[in-house]
Amino acid sequence: MSPSFQDTVLAICQKDARYHPDAYFFLVEALDVTVKDIRKNQPDHGRHVSGRELLEGIRRYALDEFGPLTHTVFAEWGVRATLDFGEIVFNLVEAGRLGKTENDSRDDFRDVFDFDEAFLRPFEPQAKEPSTPARAARRRKRA
Repeated sequence: MSPSFQDTVLAICQKDARYHPDAYFFLVEALDVTVKDIRKNQPDHGRHVSGRELLEGIRRYALDEFGPLTHTVFAEWGVRATLDFGEIVFNLVEAGRLGKTENDSRDDFRDVFDFDEAFLRPFEPQAKEPSTPARAARRRKRA
């Protein structure tokens, strides 16, 4: 009998302690959601998801799940850049839990997007347009 996914993740984390086990569970959930979204929008898309597609799915799913806490949650898990998700994926590939094609590599996950831009910027207050004397005068006239 093969080990459970949880046992596999715990074994991976004993060998490679960079990432919290929850990062692995989250990645697999995000992969599942991403595959379903792709199939819904592109019915003829194959089962295989590229690194870039997975990262986009992770970004959307994380923002839905954690909102403004996404950046903090990922940091707690040791995930600070898109390449970290590549490391997690390839740890799961090496453990026989995910498949890959001959064209897939860790580099597919390198610098795909900036975590601050993706997970902090959407929640920053929007800057107001600076007020100029002419603009203020026009507002007063309209009032």
